[in-house]
Amino acid sequence: MLTQEVLINCWASLLRVLCGGSLAFLFGIVAGLLRFSLPQVLKRNFLFNLILDAPKFPPPIAWIPFVILLMGIGDRSSWAIVFIGVFPPVFTNTYEALSGIKIEILRVARSLELTYFQMLFKIYLPAILPQVFTGMRVGLAMGWMSIIAAEMISGSSGLGYSIQLNRQNLEFERMVVDMIFISLIGYFLSWGMSKLQKKVVKWMP
Repeated sequence: MLTQEVLINCWASLLRVLCGGSLAFLFGIVAGLLRFSLPQVLKRNFLFNLILDAPKFPPPIAWIPFVILLMGIGDRSSWAIVFIGVFPPVFTNTYEALSGIKIEILRVARSLELTYFQMLFKIYLPAILPQVFTGMRVGLAMGWMSIIAAEMISGSSGLGYSIQLNRQNLEFERMVVDMIFISLIGYFLSWGMSKLQKKVVKWMP
């Protein structure tokens, strides 16, 4: 019975991370590309950069009360907390990787009159994928920690909720089991992302 309960909680937490994380990966990469496409005068503007970068510094757990207030308690709010944890590293790494592309490469591409989509798939993505994957790995770790914290505060299922429930019932041995599974899933999420990176970014050592 204990094993079944733990597996159900593992799946609930993992599913929330995968849903919220997938959205954050997509929007983070797109937002990084859009920011890179902006005029230089905007990218160098202090106030503009402040507005974009400052919101990433509060930890995801600090956003939980606001998310619950706006979205209520449920899977959507859990996905939102994961999104808040995953999005900033992906967005920042995408933009910084694009900014690090050598200007000579971009000049050659423009001289060949490549379209935007040709530049996107032949130059931008191959150049930024290693750093983007780094952002995704960091973001996924943040998302995993965020969902555990969110479930402890407002969850009705998942490993974070289980820890809080077992703490209230003084069932410390079950808390230890939950912590072990949190550690194992977190490790395998990072390991899986690393393996995926090696499959996709074959040109990197």
